[in-house]
Amino acid sequence: MEPLDTTTPPAPAPRPAGPRVAIIYCTRCNWLLRAAWMAQELLSTFRDDLGEVALVPATGGAFSIAVGEEIVWERVRDGGFPDVKALKQRVRDRLDPGRDLGHIDR
Repeated sequence: MEPLDTTTPPAPAPRPAGPRVAIIYCTRCNWLLRAAWMAQELLSTFRDDLGEVALVPATGGAFSIAVGEEIVWERVRDGGFPDVKALKQRVRDRLDPGRDLGHIDR
């Protein structure tokens, strides 16, 4: 077995190709599971189109979702939490407006 070479730094990770989605959630409200579930749904649907999906802890009842710099859902502004259909449609509209989401669009 060859010894581990600790003198050469590892190659940098490749830069994500697609936009970053940030899901900002209130930790005091215990919304982590909701945020993680929405992240999983977005990663499943847009796996080849997103560069990153980040869970961003916050306080004060915050719950918002941004694609790049654009807020696509904000809990207070939009009247609560998004259902998955509405969220995926809003994200799709930023990534590829002509894309058919199958049963979600029906």
